[in-house]
Amino acid sequence: MSEATVKGWDRQQMADRLAQEFQDGWLVNLGVGIPTMCSNTDLGDREITYHSENGLIGYGPVLPAGQEDLHLVNAGGQNVSLKPDSCTVNHADSFAIIRGGRIDVTVMGAYEVAANGDFANWKVAGQKGGGIGGAMDLAACAKRVYIILEHVTRKGAPRLIPQCALPVTARGVVTLVATNYGLFAPTGTGFRVVELAPGMTIDEVRAATGAPLEQ
Repeated sequence: MSEATVKGWDRQQMADRLAQEFQDGWLVNLGVGIPTMCSNTDLGDREITYHSENGLIGYGPVLPAGQEDLHLVNAGGQNVSLKPDSCTVNHADSFAIIRGGRIDVTVMGAYEVAANGDFANWKVAGQKGGGIGGAMDLAACAKRVYIILEHVTRKGAPRLIPQCALPVTARGVVTLVATNYGLFAPTGTGFRVVELAPGMTIDEVRAATGAPLEQ
């Protein structure tokens, strides 16, 4: 496929774009899935400290096969590198950092994001159980909540919608959403387009979004 025909961002590009919003000196929690890819992003001379709820603080990119240390994993169980000033702490201490309000931003995946900043990421419709994990603690205590998700479901249904249909993880906390179609900010009544991904038009994105788009 030629560069001219590529539309949207792949998963690493989604993570790269959202990571560009991190500010120098931030303590950043990365959740399971696409969010973990943010630690692979080169942010130049910005000092970002990545926090994993399992107790790894100050880690770096995911390591390729053959270079990994099996004792060092992020929240998704991927083997990661350590920076010179990194440390490991007890799981309880990691959550003390979260509950103490020290996380500048948490980046999480989700199934749905609502126009008012609600999000749902722990239970799928029609399935028993669900995995809340640390998401509710992070959503309640982090200074900012960013979400990364595919813009539509496998069946083509929008994930950016007026109201969440799934059980909500937290209400009114999401400030920024990255999808394969672009970067968006909930406004209360819709989503403001911060940036469209390469090759995407506003009409294409509007057709794939369940809530109003604002430019």
